[in-house]
Amino acid sequence: QVQVVESGGGLVQAGGSLRLSCTVSGLTFDDYAMGWFRQAPGKEREGVSCIRWFGDSTAYAESVKGRFTISRDNAKNTLFLQMNSLKPEDTAMYFCAIYNVRYCSPSWYSRSSVVGHWGQGTQVTVSS
Repeated sequence: QVQVVESGGGLVQAGGSLRLSCTVSGLTFDDYAMGWFRQAPGKEREGVSCIRWFGDSTAYAESVKGRFTISRDNAKNTLFLQMNSLKPEDTAMYFCAIYNVRYCSPSWYSRSSVVGHWGQGTQVTVSS
């Protein structure tokens, strides 16, 4: 059984930082690309970032480029999202995603249809 557990969310002031973590069990972690999505109240879920199985290729939403950094530790089956210079519009539930493939592309990484497993989400709230 695949388990995907996020942590690290919380309440932070604008301009602050948070680091999200996602620990995976029940599958071979480095067989898959990984990503982060987010969903704000009343909005659709959107792709934030993805990282290839080896960790050497990434993609980001334009809204977070230069502020967020995705990384992974395959030895520890863990995915990370370092979020700096947070803005109130970053407020959302953040979900860890395991893709169905080993790589990810800026052209399709934000499609939920290519995600095989989801975490339960961790709330990020940025106050102004």
